[in-house]
Amino acid sequence: MIDRRTLMALSAAALARPTFATEHEGEPFTPQTVIDLARSLSGRDREEPAKVPQEWLDLDYDQYRSIWFRHDRALWQDTESPYRVDFFAPGLYFPTPVRIDLVEDGMARQHPFTLSDFDRSDQFPDLGPDPSLGFSGFRLRTGLETPDIFQEFCVFQGASYLRAIGRGQVYGLSARGLALGTGSPGGEEFPEFRRFWLESPAPGDTRITVHALLDSPSVAGAYTFVIDPGDSTVMDVTATLFPRVELERVGIAPMTSMFLFDATNRNRFDDFRPAVHDSDGLSMWNGAGERLWRPLANPSTLQISSFSDNGPKGFGLMQRSRAVGDFSDFEADYHRRPSLWIEPLENWGQGAVELVEIPADREIYDNIVAAWRPRTALQPGQRHNIAYRLHWTDAAPNPGDVAQVTETRQGLGFEQTDRVFAIDFAAHPALDGDLDALTPFVGASEGSLTGPRLERHPGTGGVRLSFAFDPAEGTAREFRAQILRDGTPVTEVWLYRWTT
Repeated sequence: MIDRRTLMALSAAALARPTFATEHEGEPFTPQTVIDLARSLSGRDREEPAKVPQEWLDLDYDQYRSIWFRHDRALWQDTESPYRVDFFAPGLYFPTPVRIDLVEDGMARQHPFTLSDFDRSDQFPDLGPDPSLGFSGFRLRTGLETPDIFQEFCVFQGASYLRAIGRGQVYGLSARGLALGTGSPGGEEFPEFRRFWLESPAPGDTRITVHALLDSPSVAGAYTFVIDPGDSTVMDVTATLFPRVELERVGIAPMTSMFLFDATNRNRFDDFRPAVHDSDGLSMWNGAGERLWRPLANPSTLQISSFSDNGPKGFGLMQRSRAVGDFSDFEADYHRRPSLWIEPLENWGQGAVELVEIPADREIYDNIVAAWRPRTALQPGQRHNIAYRLHWTDAAPNPGDVAQVTETRQGLGFEQTDRVFAIDFAAHPALDGDLDALTPFVGASEGSLTGPRLERHPGTGGVRLSFAFDPAEGTAREFRAQILRDGTPVTEVWLYRWTT
């Protein structure tokens, strides 16, 4: 009889170079199954996963778009389940197939790739079925807007990427399982979800559970996503990581977004729109209870910012621009892109929220990354448990009791030698009354400032804080601003990095 340790080793070896059989007898499954596989994988060097056949890799963009999954072949079609699942073919940008198992009554059975489950246009070449072919990912559908109309709301596809939306939203930024070496000189490593298990929802259950096995040269891991779609789509995530090597530049709960321009850098782009971005700022609620807001930038050179913290309460890449006129783009619907708020479900201890901003000249590039970086490196040979909640939402679920920043503007001053910043704060009871009762604070890493000055915003009823500085005094500067009443903060802390 094969003992449990040998069985787990054989399972891990099979996963490193999986075969995608058309039939599968099934095997007992619990979340511990994924953890055991990840632990076993981490104890050996990672083998390069098998690729799909070359003719699938040689598909061009138009050919790949000409094959799509048939809705009438969706998982749980013609059942009482509140969910449907469609699958994506591999090939082109997705060279590594993933295995997908279906879990019902504690048993997992492999779901095979079948070419007849896909429709194709005449642009798609005749490649023929391949029994070794897997999938590149899947999407989830449910009655998000209207009962019994199954609308796509979540996608897992490519490396460890996933996207989701709530009611009234359109896809924007992405989350990832793990980030390794983002922005580092040695380059980034992209862990991959190599295998998924989809649990069949119980009757009456509005949530769906997805398990995933993560693998890369540096780490193996087990993930569970408990997904609850609605006005905001909420995912409870538990992750168990087994590093193969010391993970020093590791990003926990990473997010990837796009920021091209807004009122702070509008002069760099010849574009009819006033702004183009999936997210406009990084919001943080730190362990000390402060609310921080850092507007995003599209820098001329790579920028990495770290915001040290101990026990963060939450952070996220937010889209606060919610009016059609903020973008005047009737096709991209940037005003409907979701914000993504990360809520730790345990004390994460010491570390930093790290923000990476990469230069971009087109809106097709995701150039913003934010993640939690633990102060202490994750050590090999140890188990590391992480729990957090993802909120795909219009606004943070806990906005706090201070006025939020709604807009940041900057440009040449009247003297044509100074730079002027104007920071607009939303209307808030703490900002009501005589402005003389409010105290503006602005600090700079170096140099002198003119102002600050407070004005009532006639359009919103909020308050504008403005100040000027002389850029000749330096090529880069960090700013911090806030409004207080009787020494108590009544607004978020506004943080900004200015560079030439």
